[in-house]
Amino acid sequence: MPLIFLIILPFLGSLLAAVLPTNARNTESTLAGLIALGCAIQVALLFPEVTDGGVLRQEIEWIPALGINLIVRMDGFAWMFCMLVLGIGSLVVLYARYYMSAADPVPRFFAFFLAFMGAMMGVVLSGNVIQLAFFWELTSLFSFLLIGYWHHRKDARQGARMALTVTGAGGLCMLAGMLVLGHIVGSYDLDHILAAGEQIRDHHLYLTALVLILLGALTKSAQFPFHFWLPHAMAAPTPVSAYLHSATMVKAGVFLLARMWPVLGDTEAWFWLVGGAGLCTLLLGGYLAMFQNDLKALLAYSTISHLGLITLLLGLNSPLAAVAAVFHIMNHATFKASLFMAVGIVDHESGTRDIRRLSGLRSMIPVTATLAMVASAAMAGVPLLNGFLSKEMFFAETVYLDAAPWVRSWLPVAATLAGMFSVAYSLRFTADVFFGPPATDLPLTPHEPPHWMRVPVELLVLACLVVGTLPAWAMGDFLRAAAAPVVGGALPSFSLAVWHGVNAPLIMSVLALLGGIAIHCLLRWLRRAGHVETAPLLRHFDGRRFFDCTLALAQRGARVGRRWLSTMRLQWQMLWLVCLALAAGVLPLWSGDLELGDRGTLPLSPAFVLLWIMGGTCALAAAWKAKFHRMAALIMISVSGICVCITFLWFSAPDLALTQLVVEIVTTVLIMLGLRWLPKRDKNMRIPALSTQYRARARRLRDFALALGAGGGMAWLAFAMMSRPFHDSTSTFFLENALSGGGGTNVVNVMLVDFRGFDTFGEIVVLGIVALTVYALLRRFRPARETMDLPEQQRFVPGDLQTDLLNPRHASDTAVGYLMVPAVLVRLLLPFATLVAVYLFMRGHNEPGGGFVAGLVFSVALLLQYIISGTQWVEAHFALYPRRWIAAGLLFALLTGFGSIVVGFPFMTSHSFHASLPLVGEIHLASATFFDLGVFTLVVGSTMLILTAIAHQSVRGHRYHARLLDDEDNAGAH
Repeated sequence: MPLIFLIILPFLGSLLAAVLPTNARNTESTLAGLIALGCAIQVALLFPEVTDGGVLRQEIEWIPALGINLIVRMDGFAWMFCMLVLGIGSLVVLYARYYMSAADPVPRFFAFFLAFMGAMMGVVLSGNVIQLAFFWELTSLFSFLLIGYWHHRKDARQGARMALTVTGAGGLCMLAGMLVLGHIVGSYDLDHILAAGEQIRDHHLYLTALVLILLGALTKSAQFPFHFWLPHAMAAPTPVSAYLHSATMVKAGVFLLARMWPVLGDTEAWFWLVGGAGLCTLLLGGYLAMFQNDLKALLAYSTISHLGLITLLLGLNSPLAAVAAVFHIMNHATFKASLFMAVGIVDHESGTRDIRRLSGLRSMIPVTATLAMVASAAMAGVPLLNGFLSKEMFFAETVYLDAAPWVRSWLPVAATLAGMFSVAYSLRFTADVFFGPPATDLPLTPHEPPHWMRVPVELLVLACLVVGTLPAWAMGDFLRAAAAPVVGGALPSFSLAVWHGVNAPLIMSVLALLGGIAIHCLLRWLRRAGHVETAPLLRHFDGRRFFDCTLALAQRGARVGRRWLSTMRLQWQMLWLVCLALAAGVLPLWSGDLELGDRGTLPLSPAFVLLWIMGGTCALAAAWKAKFHRMAALIMISVSGICVCITFLWFSAPDLALTQLVVEIVTTVLIMLGLRWLPKRDKNMRIPALSTQYRARARRLRDFALALGAGGGMAWLAFAMMSRPFHDSTSTFFLENALSGGGGTNVVNVMLVDFRGFDTFGEIVVLGIVALTVYALLRRFRPARETMDLPEQQRFVPGDLQTDLLNPRHASDTAVGYLMVPAVLVRLLLPFATLVAVYLFMRGHNEPGGGFVAGLVFSVALLLQYIISGTQWVEAHFALYPRRWIAAGLLFALLTGFGSIVVGFPFMTSHSFHASLPLVGEIHLASATFFDLGVFTLVVGSTMLILTAIAHQSVRGHRYHARLLDDEDNAGAH
């Protein structure tokens, strides 16, 4: 199986899980489990190929000219992380099957879960640093959705926002650092970057790249001073917490540090930045964990501490320390996942996670209690468990470190102190919860969970025992394969034996165990005496408060800036936009020289002059008439638009003319819908003072001069470009390569769906976003109070677009009546317009037409049905759900792009061929047709969603519209 499928399959499973019924919990969990387990088995079978420095690599061309290709790369380190992501992911899925309530929207949970798994696999397997940054941000996005899964809870929403803000900002910094790395090396290929360590470290931009990349890694792994977001992410369901803390999300940061260790490490800046952050996090997390009363919060701070331990090891600039870091990544994943699942069982069966209320659970849930105690002992570093081995290696590295004398003296002391903290909070987890008298005031009576809910915990605890007692046999080969790519050279010799004799690390372990027991006993006595509830010395340091204050300051600054730079008056906003655009166009021309070309001009046509005299006159008349008669001004503007269409035809641009004509129709309807919300003209309004008249006249002269300057400047630029020799323009390339490269003779359409297909895809995405934004803003919009004071005969008919367009409320402006067109004729127009739309769509690759204009024509045909027959009649005969059309359009376009990758070509590469059909003859087919179909579908959905959303805002019509949209939601859910 190609490696790319390890990334694609979780995303496909996510899409499938999202459409499953809400009551099919077994089906959804089985789907997610089979995908995770199947991919894990496939990765396990690849182990022989990644041992001894082997690297599996697959490359798919994306943008070869920029050196950005889709590269999937697996070495031993990536293999190890894949096994963690997929193996623990499959266990979490099994656990979540029994943990999640039947009342929860389980399809949404597994959809987010699988998507997050796919994003994490993308991070691990990326062979291109830009691709890695893309999947990196996807992990932040899907973790936001998972943390805020119970969105009815305020703490879930706040925790999700905090996690997304911190990790997303760090991800943007990391992207900038990756761009700097690519600039230094001359390539974004990870293999090239890993091979250029000396070049990068000697470059003057090394420190810049280092700081930016560390910001991404430290924020993701919740390292000091960015550690505060992780405890607030505990509002997520426990399966999510187990997955985020053990194998994904926070581990992505240390994955990046280990991946970049051969490139960015072995410098003094790396030592102080990475090592310093790791040491502070190790001590701070362990210290705060001892004072937590919530079991998940205790584990969250312990995760922060252990991540600090891994970061400190990676910052010591020692190959053996890097090996120890990789080993602890494995060990931490096993005992931390089992501990979170055990906490979930305690919470699930007792109804609380408050340590102060829990006691004596060993007699109520003995099996779960035993498993939790073993996993907690592994976290504390008790001998014969896996946590003890990696902790011993950590102690050894702090003792034998080659550094400044004061560092060599104090670092072992700090490591031993952190070990004491670890023992203390591990004892609080076990002794205070599972021992003592049985609790009597619990919300639920605890009992053992279903057997299969406990199986993942049993397997993980078994791994802790096997690795702790038989480390060389259980982990030797895997650790060597995973650590070799991290050190980037010869693997240092190390021993995984359980006993190394009496030495300094062993003495430190004994001191940590004894000191931790003493600290736990002391804190327990102080709690019973009521002397300590929160962490002394740090009770006033609250990262959340700092985060909230920062957001508040940013919002206050934004409000001040908006008050100074913005206005609620649309005219002033347009004035500033046009002025800035004009300045941006004038400044380059002021410094440069724009000369006219020597291309010969054609004789001036009197017809063309007359056309634009008429267009200019209508434009001036619209500006003058808008003050008295809005509908007349709209008609004048439409005439100017028709003149633009004829101009496009005059200059041999039928595609633009056709598109402009249909856009004029849609825009006219849109403005007519907007007229009804403008304030009503008062004919009896008092004549303004003379000074006010002078100011108004000056304003109009200013606007006229500005419009004349902007329009004249654009005309000058257009004339300057058209007067240049034709062979010097880019048009020559497209004319010469449209048929051979794109398979079509319509150069404009070939450019849009082939040469610039990716740009067009981005444009239709923006169009869809705009439509959904308009819909979201207007869905809960309520009309002004004055609308409700109209006489009954002048109120809007619910959902009737005809009365929305020709609203008697503005009779003084429009002075028009209802359209007197027989409805039957307009209804007969629909099939004819549909046929025209299909004709324009099918001929677009070789003749004027295409998906965009075909979509607009079809939208106009549907719009006429709304205008003549009313919304209710149309919806009864055409079950049109615009949002589904938008989604289908994006899916068609995206699948077209990925289809070219499947056959081995860069994204969105089009192909054309001719086929001979019986009775039809030879026809021309192009893969871009499917992309154009996506454009067509999205344009129809976006246009109808915008226009109907605006038209439905009426006193009674908004209720009908809300019911209609709710019907669409219900249809999608079922």
